[in-house]
Amino acid sequence: MASLITQVKATLFIRSSQKSMHALDGAYASLLRGRSLDFEDLRPYEFGDQVRDIDWRATARHGEPLIKRTKATRKHTVLFLVDTGRGMRALAEDEGGKRDLAVLLTGALGFLTVRHGDDFSVVYGDSARVRRLATGSSEGALEHALRTVSAAIDSSTAAGDRDALLRYTARTIARRMIVVLVTDEAPLTPDTEGLLRRLTVQHDVLWMTVRDADPVIRPGSAGAHRRDVDSGWTIPDFVHGDVEVMAELAADEAAHTAARDATLRRLEIAHAEFGAQSAAVPTLLAMLNRRSHART
Repeated sequence: MASLITQVKATLFIRSSQKSMHALDGAYASLLRGRSLDFEDLRPYEFGDQVRDIDWRATARHGEPLIKRTKATRKHTVLFLVDTGRGMRALAEDEGGKRDLAVLLTGALGFLTVRHGDDFSVVYGDSARVRRLATGSSEGALEHALRTVSAAIDSSTAAGDRDALLRYTARTIARRMIVVLVTDEAPLTPDTEGLLRRLTVQHDVLWMTVRDADPVIRPGSAGAHRRDVDSGWTIPDFVHGDVEVMAELAADEAAHTAARDATLRRLEIAHAEFGAQSAAVPTLLAMLNRRSHART
């Protein structure tokens, strides 16, 4: 099997310009690192830096914007909660695999974690079982984690259960962490909201949704007819392209999305939807920036 972390890095560096990669680094540092008062050095301002980090006196003396860097005073742990239920074997919005998109998202943020000298851990599972990997801080450990997640999705015969992941975390993780949930579009329930409310007291929580492909194929669209991964039910041919069916599905999805987004805003949980690997990096950057600005 080809190295998954190599594929993740290729996506980050090929689909990202040097500026956007620096912006990702800056957004990660602003979001996750404790802000120390211990001065380290100055460097020129670059795209993606926070305005609050500009040293205005040094800028005035040198005639160009300079950023004041400080020494980090504490090490963070990023805890990924990854839904590995059989539903993750379905298609994502871009007709690629949801599994591949989940691995990319975990790998991209995991790579930033390792790059900044922080630790990470992964809790993964489905309705049958939840497991946790040991804490790691190297690309080798991240490669092992990504392979484990990918294999768990491929072999799962149970439905996804994000509440089980949240419940496991609330019950077993005492030390403060950055909790990143990678899940699908299943509706958010009152039990989910209660677990999130409990977790946000102790942890900083981010939510990444992997969007499903449209269950009904639109007229003129490419792609095979759909089969539900959980039930095995194949959607009848006559449904595809039906305007009324598509409108009803869109309305139902919009209602669930609005309810979920309202709850996450109320709990101050940063959230983003990911439907295509090609748009994953800019969407991740936008999510990190929103969260870092909310913390200022």
